[in-house]
Amino acid sequence: METQRQDACWRGLARLGVGALLALMVSSAAVRAQEPPKPDHIVVNDSGGAMGTWMRKAYFEAFEKMYGIRVVETSPVDFGKLRAMVESGNVEWTVTEIGGQDAIRADRLGLVERIDDKVVDRSKFPPQARSPNVFAASVYSTVLAYRKDVFTGGHPQSWADFWDVKRFPGPRSLRNHPVDNLEIALLLDGVPPDKLYPLDLDRAFKKLDEIKPFVTVWWTTGAQPAQLLLDKEVVLASGWNGRFFDLLSKGAPIEIAWNGGALKQSSFVIPKGAKDAYWGQRFLAVMADPKREAIYGNALGYPGLNADSIQYMDAKIAPLLPTYPDNLKRQFWISDQWWSDNAGRAIERWNQWLLKK
Repeated sequence: METQRQDACWRGLARLGVGALLALMVSSAAVRAQEPPKPDHIVVNDSGGAMGTWMRKAYFEAFEKMYGIRVVETSPVDFGKLRAMVESGNVEWTVTEIGGQDAIRADRLGLVERIDDKVVDRSKFPPQARSPNVFAASVYSTVLAYRKDVFTGGHPQSWADFWDVKRFPGPRSLRNHPVDNLEIALLLDGVPPDKLYPLDLDRAFKKLDEIKPFVTVWWTTGAQPAQLLLDKEVVLASGWNGRFFDLLSKGAPIEIAWNGGALKQSSFVIPKGAKDAYWGQRFLAVMADPKREAIYGNALGYPGLNADSIQYMDAKIAPLLPTYPDNLKRQFWISDQWWSDNAGRAIERWNQWLLKK
């Protein structure tokens, strides 16, 4: 009797298993039936260079293997060209990289497609990186870096130390641009990170007046602050974390202080009216994969926004990244929205301030 019951149980499970398998097959077939025909290729427009090299290794090759669709890469990033393509109805790109403020403009002008969250899983992205129409591909941060071999009695830990020219003497460098500098000045003047915007320009420039005489170089290119530190032309500098990443990896006597780091995202969009937009969504889904993001982040120091990606990073590299949990909690997000609305007047005032004796 017991044997009969066991046999009946196994037969029931077998029927359930077959049923589940059939249901899965039907579901998969339905999904395939809904997919548009596969094109020969899609076109992804990005910044090229080292970024393009690792885009291919981390994302293009995976997409090609998964779907049998070639990825053709073009560059450079160009907002004007994106707008002209969409407005003329002749869209060459399937997916394109775009600057943070330009992404806001493109969205407002209706130049981009909505990101399909049923295809692109952003459930583990931070809230700041879940714009309906803009995909946050990676994150970088403006941080304080310094020559650790110069300060033997204690190292700078924050922007307050950058301002402390008595305890930490030596030439300094800041970017020749108001973005980041205004936010940092306000943080030092006591404004909480979640109360920064709208920026109080009067208050920010008053705080910047204190450090202006001690800034010997106002850098204008991303590579400049790392080289200035390497050459000992300055001993403290602001800069983008990825620019210091290579030096840190090679053991240069440079260190990063993450306190008060200014986080920004590198963005991608699907142009409105793009051919094969569905496959553009599928490509962005590959870019949201945490293991793929880790390949890219390990190489360039600009990690993806999927919270799971950090666990796939090289254990020696992870602490050097802005998304490393201990680093992430010390930083704040720059508002592309505010800068999109106010960049003109902020830059005009910055230029006037810089010329003022």
